[in-house]
Amino acid sequence: MATKIRLQRHGKKGKPFYYIVVADSRAPRDGRFIERLGSYNPNTNPATIDINFDKTLNWVNTGAQPTDTVRAILSYKGVLYKKHLQGGVTKGALTQEQADAKFTAWLEQKDGKITGKKSNLSSAKEEAKKAALAAEAKKKEDKAAAIAAKNAPPVEEVEAPAEEEAPATEEAAPEATEEGAAE
Repeated sequence: MATKIRLQRHGKKGKPFYYIVVADSRAPRDGRFIERLGSYNPNTNPATIDINFDKTLNWVNTGAQPTDTVRAILSYKGVLYKKHLQGGVTKGALTQEQADAKFTAWLEQKDGKITGKKSNLSSAKEEAKKAALAAEAKKKEDKAAAIAAKNAPPVEEVEAPAEEEAPATEEAAPEATEEGAAE
């Protein structure tokens, strides 16, 4: 019987959650399956993948064909890389110790990338929160200043500049009358 490793959809509309299962290739997507290998939750950032590594590696080695999405998941978790290294050991290109050393180095590098991404996401989230709080505080201050300006008693203008202008017009008026009289 031809077996496939594929995703079985669960969850509600717009919030998918998948089980990674081994099923007969003729069975429906969400129907009968042979064995559940793990789960995949794409709703989190980064996506949460929980997989039984040894069972999955055993199924891949016995000939179960993963679908495209599951192939990407297995590659991400290192199952396909481990199968590749085991192929090198069986052909005699590597020893088991060399293959194990390469796989552990790959796992450490992968874990470093994942923790780096998580820390970058959390720091970006914190900075966005700080910027939002600063913008909210500025808006609150502007609103408080506008209310204070509205409730403050009106300031009366000093009339001294108006008195200075009045004599200047009076001085200009006699000159005009003298010019008019001189004609």
